[in-house]
This record gives sequence, structure tokens and C-alpha cells, in this order.
Amino acid sequence: MIALADALTDRPVVLDGGLGTLLESRGNDVTSALWSARVLRDDPDEVRAAHAEFVAAGAEVVITASYQLGFGGDIPDAEVETLLRRSVSVARDAGDVVVAASVGPLGALRADGSEYTGAYGLSLDDLRAAHRRRLHVLAETGADVLAVETIPSPLEVEALALELADVDVPAFVSLSGDSSGFAAPGSRARALQLAASVPGVIAVGVNCCAPASVGAALAEAPGIPLVAYPNTGETWDAATRTWHGGAAALADDAPAWVAAGARLVGGCCRSTPADIAAIAAAVRR
Repeated sequence: MIALADALTDRPVVLDGGLGTLLESRGNDVTSALWSARVLRDDPDEVRAAHAEFVAAGAEVVITASYQLGFGGDIPDAEVETLLRRSVSVARDAGDVVVAASVGPLGALRADGSEYTGAYGLSLDDLRAAHRRRLHVLAETGADVLAVETIPSPLEVEALALELADVDVPAFVSLSGDSSGFAAPGSRARALQLAASVPGVIAVGVNCCAPASVGAALAEAPGIPLVAYPNTGETWDAATRTWHGGAAALADDAPAWVAAGARLVGGCCRSTPADIAAIAAAVRR
């Protein structure tokens, strides 16, 4: 297994793709509010097999199925903790790769599309409390890195930055690149800078946005290794839980992201093992 922080100073490292997308294509039902976490709960072998498909395609980092798992929701807290730990152990079985424990935004736990707005109506202290227990549980699982991803607002970035300062596991922080929560001029750049200032944060960037949005976001980022794993350009309708629009070939733009400083490169929603294989071929030339 590579030492991720060291590798990022030297070359691009390939992330995996859309876990929920792959699980669905394998015949699993991911339409519930739990998304891929339902499969983790009910059929962990399917999650294990999906991770392995991405590894076979060239992924060097796999992101766990914990994105929509959090405390204080419909699932009893004891079961949430069990599933968080399972998400890491299942990913570990995928091969000799880096395991990144997914820490999704509060909007993912609500399953209402607010990971694209950050409009929660909560205070900084509320957000810190909402993330704290999950961060610490995942930090104790033996995951190699925390994947703090799809964060949609400056306030939630601030809350996570404060909490990450007390967690003794490296992390990368990736913003919801097209979120309306960063509509104010300069807000996305300031959020990236804040995330990069946290001890233990080894990379920052954007995910779950259109591929065309990545370049501008990377241009705003500070001088540490950057992250880029957009979706395929389709748009998500949270009300109907469906995707709309055409898909882009992520590998076409991946070399430009690397040239702009991206060192963790992959795909988010709707990206497949074929996309990851193409990205791996494009960035390893």
C-alpha cells in the first residue's frame, strides 16, 4: 500500500468512482435514504465486491460506504457505529489500497439535496456536534485517511476544520463544487484555504460537481496537493431521486486537473470502473 501523503507530493493518485452507481448496476436497490449504506447493512459482500471492481480498474484509494451514515437519525446509534466500522473493514478487503473513510455533509444524512446548498438552518456549534462522534469513530477504525467530502458551505467547512483539529488521522477535504452555499464571491477560495490550514489535512479540492466546474475551483485552491473527483455532469433531483442529462468522459479533462495541481483524481456520482480505468490511463502517461 502506498503512503498517501508522500505519494501526493510526487504524482497523481487515482481515486475510485461512484460506489452507489456501481452497486445499483450490480442489481442492488440504492433508492432509500440510506443509499449505499443500506447495501452495507444488508449485503456487505456486495460492497466488498464493488470496491474490488474499482481496484481492478486502477483505483489506488477506495472511499467507504459511510457517506450517509450518522448518529441521531432513524438508525439506532449502536447500529450506526457498527456500520461505520464495517464500512472500513469491508473496504480493507478490496486489496492493497488506501482506505478513505467517507465523512459526508449533514445534508447527506438528511437525504434532501441540501449537500448542494448547505441550507440547514444550524449554528456552528450545532454542526460541530453533528459531526463529532462520527469523526472520532471513523478515526478509530484504522482507516488510512478521512475523506471529508461534498461539504456545501463555508460554515460547515469551519465546523469540520475545528473538529478535525482534534482527530489524529490525516484527512482530505473536498467541497461540493457547485453548491449554492459558495455563491458569495471568494467564499469557496476562503473555505479551501481554511481547510488546508488544519494540521493533518493533506489535500483539498472539489467533488460531486460538473467536470466543467473543476478548473475554476482548483485555481482558487491553496498550494497543497489538490483533489478533483467530479460527477459525470448529470444533475440530481432530490425529490424524485433520479439523475438527468448526459454524461461527460471524465478522463478527457483529468490531465488538465493534474496540470492544475490535482493529485487525488477520480470520479463521483455516476462514474464507473470504466471511467476510473480511463482516468488512470490518462494521468499515468
